[in-house]
Amino acid sequence: MPEQAATQAPAEDFSAVQRAFAAHIRDPEHRARPADVEDRRMAIYRDLVFNNIAGLLASGFPVLRRTLPDDQWRALIRDFMVHHRAATPLFLEISQEFLDYLGTTRAQQTTDDPPYLLELAHYEWVELALSVSDDEPDPSHANPNGDLLDDSPVVSPLAWSLSYRFPVHRIGPELQPDAPGEQPTHLVVYRNRAERIEFLEINAVTQRLLALLEDETPRTGREAMQVIAAELGHPEPDKVIAAGARMLTDLRRRDVILGTRWPRSGNED
Repeated sequence: MPEQAATQAPAEDFSAVQRAFAAHIRDPEHRARPADVEDRRMAIYRDLVFNNIAGLLASGFPVLRRTLPDDQWRALIRDFMVHHRAATPLFLEISQEFLDYLGTTRAQQTTDDPPYLLELAHYEWVELALSVSDDEPDPSHANPNGDLLDDSPVVSPLAWSLSYRFPVHRIGPELQPDAPGEQPTHLVVYRNRAERIEFLEINAVTQRLLALLEDETPRTGREAMQVIAAELGHPEPDKVIAAGARMLTDLRRRDVILGTRWPRSGNED
């Protein structure tokens, strides 16, 4: 038994050093470095880890980075390191971890963050998520030349319909609103066939149309526009349907809509 205890002690000591080492790197102002590591050497690791995380987040959230002064950006990164515990070691997913932190821990703090910070971060994360998404539209699921009114349009899995309080697609160093807009901002962010990430500002009617088309119950384009005309209480539904036809054509041209569902074959259940 004494021999076993003797062999365990160094491992336990090393684990304690590792924990102290990591805690100091995350929060050097409040957590002491391991006693047997000189500060000159420790500074190399402090700077390396901080700069790597800051660089990754700056590349993932470039507009957010440009809207914040250097000291505020660095304080935000430090707070993320101190208070957030990532559930993944993958560099590609650090943007998701940062977004989670902004929506939970950071949202509960009293800070001088701009009021659009979380929404802008989400918008930038969507661009990144779509660029690396493994989803690929299956050509066998949609007829690219189908009738968009009389058949059922198919929305691309790489087209995300989003709503924000702030005009996130226009925010930058020259435009930093201090209050939400009078009306929500509706956007479709999508990856087209050329693998480019694009966005389209839409109105509430177009957003409702996309929601109806993505519903589990397949609808033709005409049926979806009839629902919208009824919801609007429009006196001339045919005008709503005609506008919807133009809308659907434009969305197909942009690759937001892939085409229409193929007719079910007679031998399908």
